[in-house]
Amino acid sequence: MKRREFLRSAMAATAASLVPRLMSGQIVAPPLQATLTIDESARLAVIPLDYTGLSYESAQLANSAFFAAENITLIALFRELGEQGVLRIGGGTSEFTAFTTAETVAPPPFDVVGPDTSKNVKSDTPITPRSLRNLRAFLDATGWRCLYGLNLGRGKVEVAAEEAFHVQNILGPRLIAFQLGNEPDAWRTRYRPATWTYGDYAKEWAVARRAVLARVPQAKFAGPDISNKMPYLTGFAADARSAPEVVMLTSHYYAMGPAGAKDVTMDKLLSPDAKLERDLRIAVDAAHSAHLPYRMCEGNSCWNGGQEHVSDTLASALWVADMMLHFASLGCAGVNLHGGGNGFYTPIAGSLATGLVRRPEFFGMKLCREFVGATLLKTDLQCESDRVSVYAGTKGRQHFIVAINKTDQSLMMHLPMRHAHHQWLLSGPSIDARQGVTLTESPADALRNGVLHLNANSMVLVQG
Repeated sequence: MKRREFLRSAMAATAASLVPRLMSGQIVAPPLQATLTIDESARLAVIPLDYTGLSYESAQLANSAFFAAENITLIALFRELGEQGVLRIGGGTSEFTAFTTAETVAPPPFDVVGPDTSKNVKSDTPITPRSLRNLRAFLDATGWRCLYGLNLGRGKVEVAAEEAFHVQNILGPRLIAFQLGNEPDAWRTRYRPATWTYGDYAKEWAVARRAVLARVPQAKFAGPDISNKMPYLTGFAADARSAPEVVMLTSHYYAMGPAGAKDVTMDKLLSPDAKLERDLRIAVDAAHSAHLPYRMCEGNSCWNGGQEHVSDTLASALWVADMMLHFASLGCAGVNLHGGGNGFYTPIAGSLATGLVRRPEFFGMKLCREFVGATLLKTDLQCESDRVSVYAGTKGRQHFIVAINKTDQSLMMHLPMRHAHHQWLLSGPSIDARQGVTLTESPADALRNGVLHLNANSMVLVQG
């Protein structure tokens, strides 16, 4: 073939690859094109071994059989997410609990509590030493540790101190720290006057801290466990410099909400969140200034239990993996996904009576487990879509790359890694699939000759 004819044919082939193709009567868009570069000299953060976490409502402790050594199904699911991890006990029902040493023989008031029921549990739910002993056995069986919320919003300081005494003695080394109150930035006009500010909370927190320390001299604290008002977090971080018992800065993050609002959509969940970028950097900077780790101790896709057909789909699995790795890349020490019961966003759904099942978010969390202990590296991604994310890291002699494609087009990404020997692929029948979401482990075939091939609405971790 003459050179001119060859060039003409090559140009025609290239042009053909850039226009939509007709397949079975449907227009199929050409693959998205992307190029990744990695700066191995720029190390962002090391992901802690206990980075992965779950958050449950305090009222769940009223059923002492749930967090217990006998609940082998739940133990297995926790260990599937990580050999180490953090269970946070708190949530809205923490302000409606009443610690008592009087054990009852009556059946628990409910089998399971989750984000879908926490708004309705408004009676003082009993928590007893038996529940705490069973919780300790559960933590021992999973290898996880615990952040424990005390009732400060509606409870008496003396009762919180007494509860802290029993929690400390029973959980022992499985206890990381106490949190005093849940979302105190939302107490205004709910549990406190309309004039409520961080200064008011700081005064109450200091009183509660002294009461707990008087009963438990070795007590450690985390906080402020806020909803979204960053002045509470920055104020707490500044005050923590004179409170050596504070060992962690914590806050919550929900991508959307409340459930049922018109703007709570799958499109919004899959799009970049500008507010997250702003608030997360504020939190991490505040933690650094106070020489403390920062942990997102409660969060999920949509507050108030999640949005049906959004929070319980493949979209939520892709979102949660992207969110967790993004938090880690900025130096976050851990992420706790709120759940329990049958809330639409819970990673583990069900009860002792009905059985426990994995929801789509579970698989996104599980994929992130492979990055635990890795050092994340600085990356530069050139891509025409802002719904494609990539993360890279090293662990020992192994190199990892995670690509997340939250678009409805396939992806071809050029990587500095030529080949991989192993991969984990997260996918499902469709972006709105509620069943059939899977995480499969296999020899690598997504990466060939430095080009990563990834289907629409899926993600892959390749190891080389």
